[in-house]
Amino acid sequence: MKKVYKFLLNKLPRPLLIRLSYVFRVFAPLIYKGDNVTCPVCEKSFRKFLSYGSNVAHRENVLCPYDLTLERHRLMWLYLQRTDFFTADAIKMLHVAPEQCFYHRFKKQKNLDYLTGDLESPIADIHFDLHDIPLEANRFNVIFCNHVLEHVDDAQQCMRELHRVMSPGGWGIFQVPQDFSLEETYEDPSIVTPEDREKHFWQKDHVRLFGRDYPDWLRKAGFTVDEYKPSDLFSDKEIERYRLMKKEILYIAKKMEH
Repeated sequence: MKKVYKFLLNKLPRPLLIRLSYVFRVFAPLIYKGDNVTCPVCEKSFRKFLSYGSNVAHRENVLCPYDLTLERHRLMWLYLQRTDFFTADAIKMLHVAPEQCFYHRFKKQKNLDYLTGDLESPIADIHFDLHDIPLEANRFNVIFCNHVLEHVDDAQQCMRELHRVMSPGGWGIFQVPQDFSLEETYEDPSIVTPEDREKHFWQKDHVRLFGRDYPDWLRKAGFTVDEYKPSDLFSDKEIERYRLMKKEILYIAKKMEH
């Protein structure tokens, strides 16, 4: 069963996986009933989470069987709970590549003027290429764009576009897979096969692996960057129960006011 699950996870296209997940979530909580781990997004507890990731970056006990959150989603949600994101008035928000675990919750959130966009996602409101966002400048005061910039041809251009459509004083969360053993981001345009990309960049559709210099990429695009670490925010017990990555850094990219 585990081999079948891993095969489907790595082989099926993302739009189909999104649709199949609605069926899986009906019976998954029964299979994984327990109280060892908790997802703060769906607020359900389980015996364990599912495994997830490519052959190179496979991780055990990380994928919530109900709403499919991963470590990065749970960290982001816990951070948002410490802000006024859920209570501030009239937030104009762009959500690029909307995560299924957040989509319906944000859609129902009355303080959000919520727009979703993606190249092909079936749950996106509009479809566009992140290199050239077809929206006016200074429109959004909150933007989320997670685990996208490792896929695009020109990450710096996409960051500039995110900066352009963000309003002065706005902020965003743009998480990426990050190898903290690398001082500089690793790119090599000669690496083109899916097998080689998985070996070098952790996944078959990645074209780079960001290193510790990732926040400098954001700064180069015009943002200021604040950094938040799980170890600074939560106890070891909380990190284990929520199954967070202890070394992950949450980057808050901000656009300075004029």
